[in-house]
Amino acid sequence: MNNFIKSLRLTVVFCLFFSVFYILILWLFAKVAGPNSGNADVAILNSKVVGAANVGQMFTQDCYFWGRPSCAGAGYDAANSCGSNKGPTNEAYLAEVNVRIDSFLVYHPYLSRKDVPAEMVTASGSGLDPHITPESAYIQMERVAKACGMDVISVKAIVDELVEKPLLGILGTEKVNVLRLNIALEEARKNK
Repeated sequence: MNNFIKSLRLTVVFCLFFSVFYILILWLFAKVAGPNSGNADVAILNSKVVGAANVGQMFTQDCYFWGRPSCAGAGYDAANSCGSNKGPTNEAYLAEVNVRIDSFLVYHPYLSRKDVPAEMVTASGSGLDPHITPESAYIQMERVAKACGMDVISVKAIVDELVEKPLLGILGTEKVNVLRLNIALEEARKNK
């Protein structure tokens, strides 16, 4: 019976530690060392929150930059975050990618099939990726500039300004947050 009481006490101590103190330590670490003090990174346009900057969103209008396709639920559904789990030998997957390439080329007739970046026709692992490479933004500039009534040079300046460099210059790759890019584009159009 003595061992049972000791085991019960130890179980209660570990439960308290891992359910309260451990979470408290992680929360404090996020507040001190995490980006945005551990809070959600929201994007604001016209003094209103328009989305979370770390979660991809569906943009389909020609005057906006498009992000990666999403396989999360009906698209960018955080409750169903996941990839497609289909590999490059899956015929259904290849057919889906070919349909995406054809669709992308309809809106970007100045490109050839080989110029379409893979990330613009394949979903990310989470299905919620908010970033694209600068190259994927650059190939969309002509469509966006034409639809927005802007010149390509102005649109390129907006893209260049929002390119995020790798952490410490070596960790990760250059990327562009699509939501922030579209907000900057809206602000430039408003001030035009």
